[in-house]
Amino acid sequence: MAKAVRVRELGGPEALRLEDVEPPPPGPGEAQIVQRAIGVNFIDIYYRAGAYPTALPFTPGHEGAGDVIALGEGVVDFEIGDRVAYVGPLGGYAEIRNVPAASLVKLPKSFSYETGATMMLKGLTAQYLLRRTHRVKKGDRLLVHAGAGGMGQLLCRWGRALGAHVIATVGDEDKAQIARAAGAEHAILYRSEDFVAAVRELTKGKLCDVIYDGVGRATFPASLDCLRPFGLFVSYGSASGKIDAFDLALLSQKGSLFATRPSLFTHIARRADLEEMTKDVVRAVKKGDLVFERPTLYRLADAARAHADLEARRTTGALVLIP
Repeated sequence: MAKAVRVRELGGPEALRLEDVEPPPPGPGEAQIVQRAIGVNFIDIYYRAGAYPTALPFTPGHEGAGDVIALGEGVVDFEIGDRVAYVGPLGGYAEIRNVPAASLVKLPKSFSYETGATMMLKGLTAQYLLRRTHRVKKGDRLLVHAGAGGMGQLLCRWGRALGAHVIATVGDEDKAQIARAAGAEHAILYRSEDFVAAVRELTKGKLCDVIYDGVGRATFPASLDCLRPFGLFVSYGSASGKIDAFDLALLSQKGSLFATRPSLFTHIARRADLEEMTKDVVRAVKKGDLVFERPTLYRLADAARAHADLEARRTTGALVLIP
């Protein structure tokens, strides 16, 4: 038997309950891993609350790191004992789980399990946002909403390393210091400042080339007023609620803007892309362009508290469950 967090009814953090489960043997193309660290992400909250529908009951969680303990039929690229990390199907909040081998990567020896459990979803998301959705180049002006969050810090740091001018929005002065330490040249306190006016002033009216928005409803459509003509609005999350449907003519009115809502799982659907993107993330980590600070650690049994803290924005950086 092993422990796993299950959701049997949609709702708040209290819907996360630790249960005893019997892990099935790995099926064809799967590897069974004993998990050493499990990433916690806002997408887990969306599933728990029902914003992303899935069949009940389920175990949340899309990323983790651990050791291979069994292999299903047809798996040839991994061996028992391999240290691995993954971003893949639901089922992450568990001591032991089966993962499609196509979703696994080998974890470099110099990387901790905690890094492995945070670099996959967040690191690969930063990669596709900064290197694929828009290939950031020297001199680009970026606006990163929630710049002190786990995802925001990665975008600030890697964007700055790529030569971009990074502006972040944050909730308070403590978080402003975190965003600046992560590479933001400027941090706007969105609760007490008009962030559109601040962006206009900071850029001397030139505005931004790209906006990375993981906040959603609270920052839209004001974000569009921060973009130069032909600028790109990238929505990759909705921490404050999803953006409601809007008239596409708004993009024309505000400067022939572009808007996109990309998904990590589309970008990594091909094994070759997953491998290429992961190599880029590992290179960036080794160069120091991408830094995963030590995450806030919770016991697997305290998953509900981790969700409550994340929703209340009491955290900065990444959150990890330790089985």
